[in-house]
Amino acid sequence: MGNNNSKPDRKSIIHEEHFVIKKKYSQNFLLDGNIISNIIDKAEIDNNTGVIEIGPGLGALTKLIVKKAKKLLVYEVDTDLIQYLNEFFSEYDNFHLKNEDILKADINLDIKDYLFDVDKIVVVSNLPYHITTPIIMRFLEEVSGVDSLILMMQLEVARRITSKPNTKDYNALSIIIQHQTDAKYLFKVPKTVFYPRPNVDSAVIRLGIKDIKNSEYQGFYRFVHNCFMQRRKTLVNNLNSAYKDVSKELIVDLIQELGIDALARAESLELKDFLSIYTCLLKI
Repeated sequence: MGNNNSKPDRKSIIHEEHFVIKKKYSQNFLLDGNIISNIIDKAEIDNNTGVIEIGPGLGALTKLIVKKAKKLLVYEVDTDLIQYLNEFFSEYDNFHLKNEDILKADINLDIKDYLFDVDKIVVVSNLPYHITTPIIMRFLEEVSGVDSLILMMQLEVARRITSKPNTKDYNALSIIIQHQTDAKYLFKVPKTVFYPRPNVDSAVIRLGIKDIKNSEYQGFYRFVHNCFMQRRKTLVNNLNSAYKDVSKELIVDLIQELGIDALARAESLELKDFLSIYTCLLKI
């Protein structure tokens, strides 16, 4: 497997285990030991931490996490990897592996069963590219007790999630996730450090979970999507299209009373601006 300071020879392991890489699971295994160590350092795991890892693959991140964490709960959907992972980590009493799809698993129940006696819970994952956003939103909308998520994903998605106003990547997803988390871009991961090599670069971000009841803000999130309905349109025009029972003149007055230019587009506004406009619209 290689030590922490050298590059794990994942390619030889794949061949030795006769493992077939499956595109449907977006399997791209991380090879660079320094990047692996950096991800774990950013997760700030100690012996009182419970960790949830999604898609461990051949265990590049797992082998470091299991030595640091009090408890490690791992979800792997690929049945062909289960025997290998169970055998490799058999000596660790704090290792718990579930052969389940993270989008279908009862994560809250699993936390109660496996991570009941930890001080904090951290999610660490090299996320499957094709279901990155659904996984993030599942944790934000449905899972309780998680303190932070350290996630690797496509560079484009990482930039979108952590982007700021007046940038091309800033959109409704940026607002929604930043409303629920402290989102921070950590570092870029080049495509050359994966096997097989993906077509795009990746990046690692940190999402620190805020104490917000998501269920109370579903209306706000729909409002944010309406604001970005057509990026070339002004905010006023997008809201006028979405809220047929409110006159355009009233929307303009509302926007201007909040100190926002009536010709502004959604991508120029900060989170607090969206919250202010939405609160005022509810009163109409």
